[in-house]
Amino acid sequence: MSAAQPILEVTDLVVDHGTGRRRKRAVDGVSFSIPAGSTMGLVGESGSGKTTTGMAILGMLPIASGRVLFEGRDISRMSRGERRALGAQRQVIFQDPYSSLDPSKTIGYTLAEPCRIVPREQRMSAAEITDRSAMLLQRVGLSEDAAHRYPAQFSGGQRQRIAIARSLMLSPRLIVCDEPVSALDLSVQAEVLNLLSELQRDLGLSLLFVSHDLSVVRHISHSIAVLQAGRIVELGTAEQVYERPREEYTRSLLAAAPVPDPAEQRARREERQRRRNKGEQ
Repeated sequence: MSAAQPILEVTDLVVDHGTGRRRKRAVDGVSFSIPAGSTMGLVGESGSGKTTTGMAILGMLPIASGRVLFEGRDISRMSRGERRALGAQRQVIFQDPYSSLDPSKTIGYTLAEPCRIVPREQRMSAAEITDRSAMLLQRVGLSEDAAHRYPAQFSGGQRQRIAIARSLMLSPRLIVCDEPVSALDLSVQAEVLNLLSELQRDLGLSLLFVSHDLSVVRHISHSIAVLQAGRIVELGTAEQVYERPREEYTRSLLAAAPVPDPAEQRARREERQRRRNKGEQ
């Protein structure tokens, strides 16, 4: 892959839910690219198609049409075996740290899960898995003895750190972050976002950061795509989309985003109403 080539290119992606008369178009002609080492924020309200887009990119949902190129290779037309071989390079962090970790398994067992499903030639030895698990637990701010404990012994923020460590076990190039901080308190959200930014900088990761909260996405993303009803309605740098949104839908997402300062929240609502009144004149 050349330095100028994006790590991920999505072109006219279409994803349907259901079959026959019950078929519903969830993603309708979505196109964007992610340069290597950068973060694309994918933002929209519930039902906009953002999570479906992420899961389709990972091969976890079938694609009706369009192309998904990962490092120049069209994964949308690969066989199951070929996609599996690429699985190590593409990982995911799920939304809920309370349900994404098996409560009956130790953290060490959970961290080793990705290593069990890759092709045999890519698997690490038991000793390598133990060493890498210990290193990654420390890297995300936990002690290596956490490997012997169970999810119930950790807070939500700590569990999400464990989920991040699990996503890094196979040294991926791209991580899809599906609402990774929405279930956390605001102060813990900031800690996890800072951790993801540090890991991206240190490891050269590329991230697709899926969220309903535009203010969260702004702090970690280089570019932002806004989804509405399965279509991208706004696309630009994080600064452009956050500071100078063109679409009313984007402005409504900004107004709805929670902020700790009541005065700022009130000012957002007043600005939104002012724009509406101006449009009615």
